[in-house]
Amino acid sequence: MIKFGTGGFRAIIGEDFTRSNLEMLSLALIRMIKRDGMEEEPVIIGYDRRFLSDIAAKWIACVFAAEEIKIHLIHYDAPTPLIMFQVMKENASYGMAVTASHNPAEYNGVKIFTAGGRDATEEVTDEIEAQIAKIIPSGICSMDYSQAIATGVIKEINPQNNYIDSILNVIDIKAIKQKSLKILLDPMFGVSKTTLQTILLTCRCSVDAIHDRHDTLFGGRLPAPNSSTLTHLAQMVVQGGYDLGIATDGDADRIGLIDTNGTFIHPNDILVLLYYYLHEFKGWKGAVVRSIATTHCLDRMADSFGENCYEVPVGFKHISSKMEQTDALIGGESSGGLTVRGHIHGKDGVYAGTLLVEMISVIGKPLYEVLNDIHKKFGTFVMDEYDCHMTDKHKDELTHMLFEEKQLPQFDMEIEKVSYLDGCKVYFKNGGWIICRFSGTEPVLRIFCEMACMEESVRVNQIFREFLHV
Repeated sequence: MIKFGTGGFRAIIGEDFTRSNLEMLSLALIRMIKRDGMEEEPVIIGYDRRFLSDIAAKWIACVFAAEEIKIHLIHYDAPTPLIMFQVMKENASYGMAVTASHNPAEYNGVKIFTAGGRDATEEVTDEIEAQIAKIIPSGICSMDYSQAIATGVIKEINPQNNYIDSILNVIDIKAIKQKSLKILLDPMFGVSKTTLQTILLTCRCSVDAIHDRHDTLFGGRLPAPNSSTLTHLAQMVVQGGYDLGIATDGDADRIGLIDTNGTFIHPNDILVLLYYYLHEFKGWKGAVVRSIATTHCLDRMADSFGENCYEVPVGFKHISSKMEQTDALIGGESSGGLTVRGHIHGKDGVYAGTLLVEMISVIGKPLYEVLNDIHKKFGTFVMDEYDCHMTDKHKDELTHMLFEEKQLPQFDMEIEKVSYLDGCKVYFKNGGWIICRFSGTEPVLRIFCEMACMEESVRVNQIFREFLHV
């Protein structure tokens, strides 16, 4: 069974992440390429460090080779944003990244990118699923990998230097060099170390790394940069006297930050910091795009700048699409993914980390001081989050309650409006909000609540949880 969610196709290895399914997915995409007359354009394939990722990338490539579709395979574990960059650089028809991003170690998957290095839209992934339904697995052909290399239908490439240079070309290297910053990296056993370390060393930073070996179990932790997974990074930043700790998820498209005092910087605050810095210090103007579950501080900030803030469903394809439509400056979501106009059309933890190093170099303050300045000007916005794993039966019950019967708790605050754009989001007249939605990548129910203080966020979140009995 192959179903695409907000972050591509993801499944447990050995259940739905199998060679047979990957070959069907490949043939489905090949049929779309041939139907649309795009056979002459290459397809870019890359992979991360997960179990089977490198082998699965070759399984996929060999099906394309048998159908005489040119494949450019990045022949080392690579960040997903690098793969997207290469799709854009080569004007490729499609790109594929074998990764399950921040999911647990038992998962793997495939992200699909379309022309220009964009996340595939729902229309594209729906069409892939429709094509898969027509495929008879026994009719799929695969060419031997060595033969495909010898004939040139598969070409191994290394675009790392071009990707690194694309970032170095747009940052203030001089400002960073003058500060001689000490940075600690945590790739979370993923793929960001080489690219991010090379960039920062070029800028004359002192760079150390932890959790950088190849470990398909990710050290027994979730490869997602959040407050609970970055406690070791926080301790080492303080003990080692580092100016900043930077973490990226398994495929390096999301970022997590630890300030010099050991404080975890929430991804909402990362977006706020960067929008403030780009607009007020670099002079880059434009709107901001955020997902429906991301801080409304961006709305207030955009309004003060005379700009717009656009709200879209969760999933970076929605963010990048709206950014392109509106020529927005920055877009992102509360899970740690963001991008900036002029870079790739998807989220990039490597580029975001570099910009944040530039920011503290230019402003000359640690992140917590910059955030304090921002809160004094725009107010405080604090989010409480809750995740609950769901059975299919429980999910169906809650779906019926929330989205068919449209039941809501009895809140003790006046409601301004309710949105069902993506999940169920309640907007309160005091400026706070709460959303309940199902994850597009895991069997998880997520509740996010943002208020002016943590106590109020926790309290309102609890009201919704008790109503749902989770």
